[in-house]
Amino acid sequence: MKSTPLSLIAGTVALAAVTGFAALTAPGEVGAPEAKAAARLPVERTSLLCPSPGGVELAETTYTSLTPAGEGGGEAGTAELKPAAPVTDDDAKDDDKKGDKDGKDGKDGKDDKADAKKEKPVVTLKEAGKPVTAETSDEDAPALIGTATGRLAPGWAAQQTTVSPAGSARGLLGLSCGAPDTDFWFPGASTAKTRQDYIHLTNPDDSALVADIELYGPEGPLASDIGDGVTVPGRSSVPLLLSTLTTDAVEDVTVHVTTRGGRIGAAIKVAEDEAGTDWLAASTDPSGSLVLPGIPADATSVHLVAFAPGEDDADVKVQLLGKNAPFSPAGNDTLHIKSQMTASVDLKDVTGGEPGSVRLTPVGSGATPIVAALRVARGSGDKQEIAYIPATEPVGGRATVADNRAKGSVLSLTAPAADAKVKVTTSAGSEGGEQTVKTYTVKAGTTLEVTPEVPSGLKGAYALTVETESGGPVHAARTLTVTEGGIKMFTVQTLPDDGGTVDVPRVTQDLSVLED
Repeated sequence: MKSTPLSLIAGTVALAAVTGFAALTAPGEVGAPEAKAAARLPVERTSLLCPSPGGVELAETTYTSLTPAGEGGGEAGTAELKPAAPVTDDDAKDDDKKGDKDGKDGKDGKDDKADAKKEKPVVTLKEAGKPVTAETSDEDAPALIGTATGRLAPGWAAQQTTVSPAGSARGLLGLSCGAPDTDFWFPGASTAKTRQDYIHLTNPDDSALVADIELYGPEGPLASDIGDGVTVPGRSSVPLLLSTLTTDAVEDVTVHVTTRGGRIGAAIKVAEDEAGTDWLAASTDPSGSLVLPGIPADATSVHLVAFAPGEDDADVKVQLLGKNAPFSPAGNDTLHIKSQMTASVDLKDVTGGEPGSVRLTPVGSGATPIVAALRVARGSGDKQEIAYIPATEPVGGRATVADNRAKGSVLSLTAPAADAKVKVTTSAGSEGGEQTVKTYTVKAGTTLEVTPEVPSGLKGAYALTVETESGGPVHAARTLTVTEGGIKMFTVQTLPDDGGTVDVPRVTQDLSVLED
């Protein structure tokens, strides 16, 4: 039995050697010719996970799904979002009793109906370039597990947008449904008494997995026994209230989620008393330099939270990339981040009535990796509303945000290092309209805020796709505003590269390498 892993390793090495040699040697050739560059090809399968929007009375949730028009895989493919199974205490009790009843009392038929309902797609996309939408007001709406294949896989995007019109944490919650992963960082969470932060863990696979949750405050790790080893059943979603994972009530917390033996989706639903509500998405992977794009021009408060997960402290330069040039906030031009401790700074109304983005860069020659997020507020008093902007990757080749309306969508484009040229496509509408394309130039060190050109004859929602055409990297975010009861409710979604294409090595078959 102990020799099995070694046999597998040996087999893998042998296969790698064969593949590598075959890639370099064509049949009939003597010697090894120069290796060809890998081909950049569209992906053939994409997975997305949307957490449960439920738990709020009178809320309305809209799901919007789109695959950008363009070249995709060979077959037509499908793109569907299906309900995950909610996990409750009653479910656990039912699992314990399974086998005892064995289908007695005629309950098999009811179970079959429930399973059929669970498997029915909530959103089905049938063609690229045109979004589809679905709505629900179900207080118990489940998380969604999605898969796209074939020509609908490259760049597939989905968003859930919830309007919560009443209560102390009324507001607009928006979240781009994310791909499953094994490691997530969430600076900007809280266990304070004024906050109700729920972390949602969604498992897309059939087998259960275990997730570990670590919490870090300004003084270091927070004591927690519950977060060590959370079981997430297969094809299910588990919400956990962060304040129940520790006895420490802390204003600014960084949450780290890792998995054992599988991948999950993770996002934090924030509800802040008398201030609003929104989703906090994960920061991009730890890096020495970060960009947090898309602060609205009328922001009344900007709160920066950062964390250094390694063993070294980090000193970073804080800059706002404004409309015309970068500048450092007075009195807050640098931030010291101690290792394993959450740091924060209140930048107040740093934008001064102009749109902007925050750039964090190392002070000196060191480049200690960090993660970061912004809590942004608009309005004041009982008219206040909040949103979160995590550090994000550049747009890269292409990025899409799915849910946009005829009014209320604003796109922010930031070029931190060099001038850049981008193409912005507004898709056809979900119920009618033709796509439009426009090109913008973003000056180095600035943030360009544009109102997207609405598709001609628009009916329903549309999607925005941003593509980098030339120049330096571009970071992007879209702000969606919906006015309810005199309150400008808003949410901000960043646009990282959609990963719609991958490098595929060029391989030539050469069976002669198998001969003795």
